[in-house]
Amino acid sequence: MSDILFLYVTAPNSETAARIGRTLVEEKLAACINIHGEMRSVYEWDGQVEIKLETPMFVKTTAKCAAEARDRILALHPHDEPCVAALPIQKEGSSPGFLRWVETATKA
Repeated sequence: MSDILFLYVTAPNSETAARIGRTLVEEKLAACINIHGEMRSVYEWDGQVEIKLETPMFVKTTAKCAAEARDRILALHPHDEPCVAALPIQKEGSSPGFLRWVETATKA
């Protein structure tokens, strides 16, 4: 296991994702944000099945910055309960240079 985490986040649109991503990088809570194209999500909320478009993003950060990055995402996100899930990154099979870069680009 490495000290690098990816936070998987969904946003209501690409503009919101970009605004959150820019803030995280500027505040050195993330090294990089990958914003993907829109996807369709199907889920139940308040007893209703919803089908909505969302924009997924990966936030590349460190374990040390993850809680602060999560809290910042929650503060900036327009939804009451946005998807923010931490995904651990395995050292084995990962590029050592990439892992070092994430650590040096954040407040690690």
